[in-house]
Amino acid sequence: MVLEISLLIVAGYLLGSIPSAVWIGKWFYGTDVREHGSHNAGATNTLRVLGRRAALPVFIIDAAKGYGAVMLAHLTDLEGDSFFFLKIGLTAAAILGHIFPIFAGFKGGKGVATMAGCMLAIAPVPMLMGLGTFIIVLAATHYVSLGSMTGGVLFPVYIIIVNGFHSPYKIAFGVLVAVVLVITHRKNIKRLREGTENKTYLFLKRPKS
Repeated sequence: MVLEISLLIVAGYLLGSIPSAVWIGKWFYGTDVREHGSHNAGATNTLRVLGRRAALPVFIIDAAKGYGAVMLAHLTDLEGDSFFFLKIGLTAAAILGHIFPIFAGFKGGKGVATMAGCMLAIAPVPMLMGLGTFIIVLAATHYVSLGSMTGGVLFPVYIIIVNGFHSPYKIAFGVLVAVVLVITHRKNIKRLREGTENKTYLFLKRPKS
């Protein structure tokens, strides 16, 4: 069982390492998104650098690899707490793979979309509520970072709303997600406070200056 779990963790990391932003940028646009914008290999920077047509598949693939990594847990016979902890381990592996992808020189993105996929596999309804929050905040402010953090911080609250306090490990996972999102957005928080954070016009065209 130890060998089986170890192989699944490695598989989760390899799934997370699929550098969709890098490959799509290079193959279809001749551009390495890591050399432009925020220099992150993620959907948000792809949107800024290459536009919506490139960013949408990047987001879908990044979310799908997180979801797929967590679903690997179903290949085992584990149940209860052990099954849940394996899902957490696979989540960590997938996000680590996205941030440090072996297929792209260990230079990836922040892992927000990949984390969203993992969240969907572990707590689907709270995650969709968090996604709704993200969309509302993004539409209102045009700050992807603020939307991501708001949705993430409220994720454990949504878990409690949906499941009550009957799933302490799931609540702890939600809190961990919130903390990780805030930590990975430290620079964004600084730019938000300084008023220098880039805006993203996902639903409307950028207004002319």
